[in-house]
Amino acid sequence: MKLSEFQIAVDEEFGAGYGSVVVNDLVLTGMGGRTAREALAAGVAPRDVWLALCEATDVPPERRHGVGRREPGRRG
Repeated sequence: MKLSEFQIAVDEEFGAGYGSVVVNDLVLTGMGGRTAREALAAGVAPRDVWLALCEATDVPPERRHGVGRREPGRRG
């Protein structure tokens, strides 16, 4: 998962406004007590941060994998 895919996944799951709050403010125990933003800045892989975020917010397993990718041929 690329960082851009992480952001797409967050926006699609939580909405653009609330997603930024979750990424910046929610402390993730699975990331050593850091927020998602702090973990990403520390070099943690976006996929690992996404899965920790999903775990912390009870995102159902069926919405955790394969998210963030645009449809083939679609730009944006």
